[in-house]
Amino acid sequence: MNKMFFAIIPMKCHSERIPGKNTKILANKPLFFWVINTLMKVDNIEKIIIDTDCKKISNMVTNYFDVTISMRPDYLKGDFVSVNKIIEHIINKYPNKYYIQTHVTNPLLKEKTLNEAIEFYLKNKNKYDSVFSVTRYQSRFYFKDGSPVNHDPSKLIRTQDLSPLFEENSNFYLFSRESFFKNKTRIGKNPFLYEVDKLEAIDIDTEEDFLLAELLMKENMKNGR
Repeated sequence: MNKMFFAIIPMKCHSERIPGKNTKILANKPLFFWVINTLMKVDNIEKIIIDTDCKKISNMVTNYFDVTISMRPDYLKGDFVSVNKIIEHIINKYPNKYYIQTHVTNPLLKEKTLNEAIEFYLKNKNKYDSVFSVTRYQSRFYFKDGSPVNHDPSKLIRTQDLSPLFEENSNFYLFSRESFFKNKTRIGKNPFLYEVDKLEAIDIDTEEDFLLAELLMKENMKNGR
């Protein structure tokens, strides 16, 4: 197969809610191990680029994997830098036609899911300018002021009959170089929302997320998944 995609994974040292999150041990491996290990198996990925501001992360990753390390320039360091700026820097540094961007905070993401999402994107790239992963919710949501988001409280229809809402779950973003520079973002003007199962799509932001992901990972390993 002619491999067409470069994968981009941003990984910074500092994490506010979980100190050292990217290298914290989950199921006997550093957190970063799981997603990179999955990406290494994906049919259509030619190069994996780790964008980092941290020599510790760089050294640890290269102890496990043969990947490309891109050390982040000073102007892109800090907690408030847009990921679009980081992607732009990487795309300029490593030109390619197609990219997938993901995060190490999605350790349960499956090779099969990525292969199928890439296949969908390539077959439909003339219809959609990007594909990104989402989680479906069919529940009653409210704004902070108590007003309903997606339902009428006076008409309590079944939750399964509500119009679904979709959460951007950060598992993956598929886009072309052309689309990124046209739209200045990884999600284009005409994206496809690609649903991923809730348990597979867990995104680690808090200690509770980390504990849940570790329990699920150990269960998968025990069952040979």
